[in-house]
Amino acid sequence: MASRDIMRSTTRGFKKYYSPNVMGELRLDTNTNVLGSNPAATRYLREQKVDLNEYPVTYSDDLRAALASLYGLEMDNFVVGSGSDEILDISFKTFTEWGDSCLVPYPSYSLYDYFAQMNGGSVVISELTEDFQLDVDDIVSSKAKIVIAATPNNPTGNSFRQKDIEDLLARFKGVVIVDEAYGEYSDLSMIPRVNEFDNMIVVRTFSKAYAMAALRVGYGVANKDIAEMMNSVKIPYSLNSLSEGAAIAAVGDQDFIRKSKDMILAERPKLVSGLEKLGFRPYPSDSNFILAVSPIDHANLTKALRKRGILIRDFGSKRRMENCVRFTVGTDEMNRSLLSAIEDILRDGN
Repeated sequence: MASRDIMRSTTRGFKKYYSPNVMGELRLDTNTNVLGSNPAATRYLREQKVDLNEYPVTYSDDLRAALASLYGLEMDNFVVGSGSDEILDISFKTFTEWGDSCLVPYPSYSLYDYFAQMNGGSVVISELTEDFQLDVDDIVSSKAKIVIAATPNNPTGNSFRQKDIEDLLARFKGVVIVDEAYGEYSDLSMIPRVNEFDNMIVVRTFSKAYAMAALRVGYGVANKDIAEMMNSVKIPYSLNSLSEGAAIAAVGDQDFIRKSKDMILAERPKLVSGLEKLGFRPYPSDSNFILAVSPIDHANLTKALRKRGILIRDFGSKRRMENCVRFTVGTDEMNRSLLSAIEDILRDGN
């Protein structure tokens, strides 16, 4: 058996990411759009004929132009890649040296550690406050080269205070990545302000509200100098032509995004109320998911729901999220099914 000693030293502790064997269950574990596949992107894929012999446009210029039009910026403010994961990877490859540290708030998205260590760096943790907000003084006091702040934050669901992000950008000496993977569900965004800061990268994805996770499209937004540096490092042709075309079509259908947000705004408080009646303690959320303390053992709840054909995410073994589980906010029908299944579990015990 090969020893892990042959791996790069910073990656030897890596384990494979969450990857359940799905067999038709109701997926309330990935925070994708429960309304289903993006309609404009689906039409594009159905109708489009692509010359498979030609490379895609090197830096996805047409998609960058569409995004620039959407946000009132310029094409050169954008970096496009294969999912927001590639944008995060590009950020580390562009702005960190081997051995640099990355500051990650905790609790937050688990893969941030992965990208830092994969690129030869170390991870510094900054504890979020009791109400899951940034401790800006603690972050600024670190010697980290780069910091990532997800807002709304995953898995806690809350947005960080705008004034704290502004304070962080003004005082932190390195690069600040503002991860807005769930930004379409929030009224707050730093994208309109990218030209005000020379150390900010805002990251977004088409995998959540845009309902295009299968096509792996993400983008970064920054001032032109930062974006040019990142595009210089980015792997050419990394976004395929079909994904780019589908994303352009999706950008042109903002009605679907508004519909998706409106559905979450209507259903989220009802799901919170239903969970509270069953003994859960939900945390405030500005996104399309809810983190909640379970009234019974987290692992038993997750297992029992799976037996009933429903997948959720279990965070209950992690520090500061003891006995917590995370639910994607579903449609009214999905949420009723979830609550009914939980009620059965609480009554029957399995």
